[in-house]
Amino acid sequence: MKLRRFALFVGLAVAAPALAQDIRGLEICTAEKAMDRRTSCLQSNVEFLQQELAKQTRAMQAKLAEANREIATHKAELAALKTTLAKLQLELVDLKKPKPDKK
Repeated sequence: MKLRRFALFVGLAVAAPALAQDIRGLEICTAEKAMDRRTSCLQSNVEFLQQELAKQTRAMQAKLAEANREIATHKAELAALKTTLAKLQLELVDLKKPKPDKK
């Protein structure tokens, strides 16, 4: 699995070297001449990107949970408003009914 990720990352690094350098925390691995140092550099970049992805995932999950709580609150408010509207409509119908004359 790690070898597959490594190969994917190397492929991406070769395909778009300029894009990778725009990310803070990534190292320029092409400057390394020794393969073991280059491999270590690339693995460091992979670990950094995995950490960033995990951090962003946690942040998005927190935002999604907050949005779900807000939706639940709005649904509860809507249900309460529907109940109030139904009661008011019944009262309105009662007010419109003709009242019998008291004689």
